[in-house]
Amino acid sequence: MAGQRKKLALLCSHILCILLLQLAKTTTAKVPAIIIFGDSSVDAGNNNYIPTVARSNFQPYGRDFDGGKATGRFCNGRIPTDFISESFGIKEYVPAYLDPKYNISDFATGVTFASAATGYDNATSEVLSVIPLWKQLEYYKEYQKKLSTYLGESKANENIAESLHLMSLGTNDFLENYYAMPGRASQYTPQQYQTFLAGIAENFIKSLYGLGARKISLGGLPPMGCLPLERTTNIMGGNECVSNYNNIALEFNDKLKNLTTKLNQELPGSTIVFSNPYYIMLHIIRKPELYVACCATGMFEMGYACSRGSMFSCSDASKFVFWDSFHPTEKTNSIVANYVVQHVLARFLE
Repeated sequence: MAGQRKKLALLCSHILCILLLQLAKTTTAKVPAIIIFGDSSVDAGNNNYIPTVARSNFQPYGRDFDGGKATGRFCNGRIPTDFISESFGIKEYVPAYLDPKYNISDFATGVTFASAATGYDNATSEVLSVIPLWKQLEYYKEYQKKLSTYLGESKANENIAESLHLMSLGTNDFLENYYAMPGRASQYTPQQYQTFLAGIAENFIKSLYGLGARKISLGGLPPMGCLPLERTTNIMGGNECVSNYNNIALEFNDKLKNLTTKLNQELPGSTIVFSNPYYIMLHIIRKPELYVACCATGMFEMGYACSRGSMFSCSDASKFVFWDSFHPTEKTNSIVANYVVQHVLARFLE
């Protein structure tokens, strides 16, 4: 009986999500554009146009994308923000700001300034010479000027206020910087570093607000101790998730959630939400035998290493949680995106 109730609840939840997505597609969108800042979780190819090794514009990346094209997304197909944009009835793909194939007519309904391997901390972006968060903000200001020319100042300001601004970053600050490089760990305890990063997030949101943004989603960290790379190297722990990294993610997520509560009180007319991928990701990562990724051996590879070992890649990425040792598959991205839309972002469809 209990099992039947659980199945019924899951079915109802799935139906509700479908109805929400259909509602978004059949009504006039209250959100005219999705504007994105962050790291590889939401980078659609900006790193293709800067001198860095943090790229994925080659096979087997993108093999399940429209046309089998490697766009620079760290995935076999679409990333979460593509699915979120589609669910809002806007468009199926959100283009990268630096991609010369697109212009302001494309960006007016959605754009990503994100850069793979970046973080809140400028020192994180310096590790692989990618676009720091402050530079993403400068691109956003440039975008606003182009939007004013394209739509007219009044309409552009209205669009900015109604657009959903998404932030997704922070994992690299810990795994690529704090726990991998000597600098920050000698300056801060893990808790102090979290506070430092949360301060940067707060100032960034206030900057967005000052530029006219009113609808903002602050993304949390996934269970980063369960990434294939971390589990593969956790030999002494039996290749289980690294509990310390997961605990850090939980602590930092609490800080970010509290930050959204604080800023909603301080910034009149704003709606700032916390989009937490942690628990839905942890729910998906429930079978120990599936901790390896699809690309190459599935244990260590990402980026260029995925390309070199592509002959060993799986044939069906939809059966895997992770695409490479750091990034989810398109299937996982769709599940996480739909969860976030249903449980957090649906309020912007009302």
